[in-house]
Amino acid sequence: MRNLIVLGLVGLFAQLIDGSLGMAYGVTSSTLMLAVGISPAAASAAVHLSEVGTTLVSGAAHWKFGNVDWRIVGIMAVPGGIGAFFGATLLANINGDTAKPFVAILLMSLGGYVLWRFLRLGGERPQFKGKLKAAFLAPLGVVAGICDAIGGGGWGPVGTTSLLSSGKLEPRKVVGSIDTSEFVVAIGASLGFLFALGSQGINFGWVLALLIGGVIAAPVAAWLVRHLPARILGVAAGGIIVLTNLKTVLESVGIEGVYVALAAIAWTLIWAQMLLVSVRAERRSRAVVPEQAVDGVSA
Repeated sequence: MRNLIVLGLVGLFAQLIDGSLGMAYGVTSSTLMLAVGISPAAASAAVHLSEVGTTLVSGAAHWKFGNVDWRIVGIMAVPGGIGAFFGATLLANINGDTAKPFVAILLMSLGGYVLWRFLRLGGERPQFKGKLKAAFLAPLGVVAGICDAIGGGGWGPVGTTSLLSSGKLEPRKVVGSIDTSEFVVAIGASLGFLFALGSQGINFGWVLALLIGGVIAAPVAAWLVRHLPARILGVAAGGIIVLTNLKTVLESVGIEGVYVALAAIAWTLIWAQMLLVSVRAERRSRAVVPEQAVDGVSA
């Protein structure tokens, strides 16, 4: 019972992050389950089955708060579900650890770019122009879906990071669209795991605990992302992208144990300072807008 309560709290915390920043439900949940000795396939299966419910509630909440770009969802969801299905069947038969360091390095690089993009604005308001092409979105959906199933979480880190770094869609729309389309991805991955492992390979108690926690947090997270300024949301997302991939990158070059923890603490402190800078910049930019409006009227 204690383990189920803990998993429920993990689901709540993970969905609060995922629904606000467009990533980390699978990464957070899978990391804890792997830490207590659950196999990668069983952990990923439980996470994805719980995500069928959490993403449905999260998508509905994001839609209610106007956070969804349905064109993005329409193009990415089905390729993502197909990629997740094949990724799930592969995970049941192969070791996916080999590719993890390379994916982590790529995501950290993109996370760093997202941070730079939103921090360099200064007192300016962020601008989002242009249109993302289907030729970019559909393959991205396949790759993100495969990474999601194999890594126990990757739809958000790959999808959200790539869309944010494009600079063509405001962060709340990125988060809402990625979270909404993840419903189809979760179904694809779940079907793949059921096909490869069978129902006996899945602990439905874990699934239910994660689901309950995630469903409670989903509407709160959707409301939060609706009210967070784009600048602050971008810096928050970029920081967590780097943080969630830091351990994998460091361990791939032989840095382990307490040094990884110290690096994570150091990055968290740096990230907190970046958030503080972004909050101050947002206040300055908001102060400039009324002054410009007054000048325009007086002219």
